[in-house]
Amino acid sequence: MEAKFWVVLVTIAIAFVVVVNGDEAVKPLVKVVKGKKVCTKGWECKVWSSHCCNETISEYFDSYQFENLFSKRNSPVAHAVGFWDYHSFITASADYQHLGFGTTGGKLTGMKEVAAFLGHVGSKTSCGYGVATGGPLAWGLCYNKEMSPSQLYCDDYYKLTYPCSPGASYHGRGALPLYWNYNYGETGEALKVDLLNHPEYIEQNATLAFQAAIWRWITPVKKHQPSAHDVFVGNWKPTKNDTLSKRVPGFGSTMNVLYGEQVCGENGNSEQRDNMVSHYLYYLDLMGVGREEAGPHEVLSCAEQKPFSSSSSSSTSSSS
Repeated sequence: MEAKFWVVLVTIAIAFVVVVNGDEAVKPLVKVVKGKKVCTKGWECKVWSSHCCNETISEYFDSYQFENLFSKRNSPVAHAVGFWDYHSFITASADYQHLGFGTTGGKLTGMKEVAAFLGHVGSKTSCGYGVATGGPLAWGLCYNKEMSPSQLYCDDYYKLTYPCSPGASYHGRGALPLYWNYNYGETGEALKVDLLNHPEYIEQNATLAFQAAIWRWITPVKKHQPSAHDVFVGNWKPTKNDTLSKRVPGFGSTMNVLYGEQVCGENGNSEQRDNMVSHYLYYLDLMGVGREEAGPHEVLSCAEQKPFSSSSSSSTSSSS
């Protein structure tokens, strides 16, 4: 009788370990192409890639952690109650994990990249302030759009390539808020969604909003520049000019890539910069990684870096 009891108990324990977020853990399919090991891994990493041989995001980042990071997003005073959720993020990430988003290197690098990406997201969508309940860093994903846009963000310089749709407003929307007709147009082309004529789609679909943000994260803003993903995970190798400009791999350079002179260098907005850094460190702690893994000041900040480019080139900048 006692032996049967332990068999049942062990069976239950194994079943509990196998279930991840309600789904059975998926073992990767493996093959070798030109001497290189590549894998696929269920719905989350479904394109053959070396990155899919690593842990996928849902294997180390669970729904309860998402809730911890964005604990106040559905508070009655928030402005996007019920919009953002874990499922939308994971679904969106599945389009990019085979490219290395959250799957480059080992588990630690993946967790740090997710914390870094969401650190930007949390900072840009927060309605937290100094004495807010739960602290100012608990209010990420409070918004999904700019509440009182001051203009339509239509730049006629792009009227031949990305003409503004009559009556459309290209104000900030999304997880890394998109601004300007040309950025909606470019992002829409990449995602195969008509965002130029329907910019409102971003504020109506959380998965699409996360897809747009992750696409921006892994895609260079300009040719001959690295992406935020590349400068964070170490794919980017600084040139002599980068070194002289004090640009080094790490979180600081992700701010440089995405926002340039708007937040980096001696004329950058230190409040915005420090807010992004604070969110990143806060999320590292909540995810169990610890802020000590963020690196020294010169890696964490871009205060002393020369900007890659002007802020006008950034899709997430309201400047033109």
